Amino acid sequence: MRTSPEDPLTIGEVIRRTGVSASALHFYERKGLILSDRDGRNQRVFPRHMLRRISLIIVAKRLNIPLADVAEVFADLPTDHAPTHRDWQRVSRGWKKQLQERRRVIEALEHELTGCIGCGCLSMKACLLLNPDDTLHERGPGPVRLTSPGSRRP
Repeated sequence: MRTSPEDPLTIGEVIRRTGVSASALHFYERKGLILSDRDGRNQRVFPRHMLRRISLIIVAKRLNIPLADVAEVFADLPTDHAPTHRDWQRVSRGWKKQLQERRRVIEALEHELTGCIGCGCLSMKACLLLNPDDTLHERGPGPVRLTSPGSRRP
């Protein structure tokens, strides 16, 4: 028996194809990340294009990307049919911006890790040089130089 790209997948087939448990699939569905239908026997079936969404969820989890961020990215994708190449390009541009910001924060942390992270405080001597009169407190609590966009040494 031949299958068509339009043929839905049973939950068992999705589990076998993705390695994701049934409970996780139900959870993703409740969160609106994926969707399923019911077949004539009232069994849950998934459109084949949901496999790509599930794969992206798996990758996001490995990268510690919150599911809320994934949902934000998926919000612009159609659910009633497979997204087009143009749809995926549009969405990936938005996600790329999020990843670039994450990279910037990680690189800033890496750069500042052995010195002052303003103000955590790792070095009182460095604070006297880099943050005289504790002026960083005006920008808020915690490591403001790491969390502020475009922040660098004062």
